[in-house]
Formats: sequence, C-alpha cells, structure tokens
Amino acid sequence: MDLQFISAMKKYEPCPGWYCGRQLLENHELSDCGSCPRGYRRNETTFICMPCTDSLTFYDWLYLGFIVIFLLILHWFFIDMVSMRRSFSKPGLILHLTATFEVIISSILSLLIVHPFGSLEIKSCAVRSMADWYTLLHNPNPYYTETVHCTQEAVYPMYSIVCLFYALNLACMLLLRPWVCKKISLSRSTMSIYAAMYYLPILGVSHALIGGLLYYAFPYLIVVMSVISCAAHFAFTINQTVFSLITTTLYSPRNVIILLGHWCLHAYGIIAITEFVEPLFHSLLILLVPFPTLFYILTARFTNPKKFDKS
Repeated sequence: MDLQFISAMKKYEPCPGWYCGRQLLENHELSDCGSCPRGYRRNETTFICMPCTDSLTFYDWLYLGFIVIFLLILHWFFIDMVSMRRSFSKPGLILHLTATFEVIISSILSLLIVHPFGSLEIKSCAVRSMADWYTLLHNPNPYYTETVHCTQEAVYPMYSIVCLFYALNLACMLLLRPWVCKKISLSRSTMSIYAAMYYLPILGVSHALIGGLLYYAFPYLIVVMSVISCAAHFAFTINQTVFSLITTTLYSPRNVIILLGHWCLHAYGIIAITEFVEPLFHSLLILLVPFPTLFYILTARFTNPKKFDKS
C-alpha cells in the first residue's frame, strides 16, 4: 500500500462484525462496509477486503477427498443395489468403472475451474472457526438500528468447489451413463441414474446447511460409519461361525474388495483425525484397522439369539 492510501485509510472507522470489510475503489477511496467479493476476505487489521492467497492445508485436502469418496461410494452402492447380484459381472464392472470415471473427471474439472483458473493448485481463505461457514448468521446490527449484510464465502473455495463438483458430476453422469447403460443392456441399470438425480441435489443442500459441521466431524463419521457398515456386511452372512465368516470372505472376490474398502475408509478416518502430526506413532495406529473385523468374527457366535436360554 502506498502512503497516499494509508493516509486516506485513517479517516475510515473499523467495520462492524466479523466479516464486513471495505473494498478499494478505482479512485483510491474505500467503499462502505459490506460483504467482500468472492475470493476475498477482510484483513483483521485494516478491515480491507484482501484476495485469498492461502494454500489448502492437509486437513482441507482430506475433507475434499472425503466429499469425493463419499459420492463415489454412493454411486457404487446404488449400482450394486439395482444390479441385484451377489457376484461380479462384466456389465456391472463396466458401470462401476463408468461411475469412477465420472467422479474423477468431475474432480479434476472442479480443481481447474476455481481460482487460479486452469491450475490444480487452489488459493483459499483459511478456515479459522465454525462461524466462517455460516456468515449469514453473523450479520452485524450496529447500535441495533440497521443490519449490515456481510454474507460471503469466508472459507473460499471450500463451499463453492463442493457444489461445483456435485453439479459437474451430475452433468457428466447424464452425458455418459445413459449411453453406457444402453450398450451393456444390464437390467434396471438406468435406475442408478434416477437414484443419483435424487441424492446429488440432497447432497448439495446438505452441504449448504451443514457443511461446517461435516468439515469438523467427517473424520469421526468415517470411522464410525466404516465400522457399522463392516458389521452390517458380515451380518448378512447366514452362518455366523468363525470358519464360515472367514471362508465366505476369502473365497469371494466381491467380499474381499468390500472388506478392503472398509479397511481403507477406516485408515482414511484415522489419518484425518491424527493428520500424522506424530508420524511414527500415528502410523502405528493404522495397524488397528483390521481390529473391528477381527472383533466381529471372534465374537459373533456369542450374539446368536438362538443360543440364549429362553427359560
């Protein structure tokens, strides 16, 4: 900032609230207090809207990865559900690969579109608190007379990039998957498209409402959901003996992949919780990933209702 601008800045009062800022005009004057443009956030010292220049943290990337992985799992789940098969088939695998390709393309396009355009690098405004996700709830009311509306994306681009990703994924799916479903002639395969047209908007609305809560809670949600889902997967096995649970898992490629997927999710949750702040100790925690599976297999026989004494 030049001396002329610094001297001009002294005649302005600080902006109220947590997010209201002033914009630098072409005549070197400052605007009234209001919301900062997209990609800007106010400087806490000068109250001037400054460009977002921070790099995403490791935790930020893990959160975006969670968004991508969760959507991919939803695609796979509904494809698997509508195919009504307990084993792999060529048409089913093609549909799974198509969904994976859609998600990958949507992810890359999302990174390329946000600032800086055409680069996989993202410039962001760092997340400082939960309130940053809900600036709508923090519009100041100076002297209880008039509300100053300063709603903005203070966590740029953590809000917009997720919504953009969902929109691009919906577009990619509508462009690619109907053609693939027609080619593979898999019964009811188009139902996976109709299901996605429901849950993609639901995910977008959910992100708009509870994105901040998910940002802080997703590591624990991953761990809890992976454990519950793994237990539910084994619960569908009719014979709950240790030998049967092990053999039905090891001799079925589908079950092996499902189990490894649960383990990967559990490891992802542990990495997100610890962020590998202490690399050696936190790396050892990954060894605990198979524990819920082993615990279920070894204790399932004790939970069989038929073995309880009815007297």
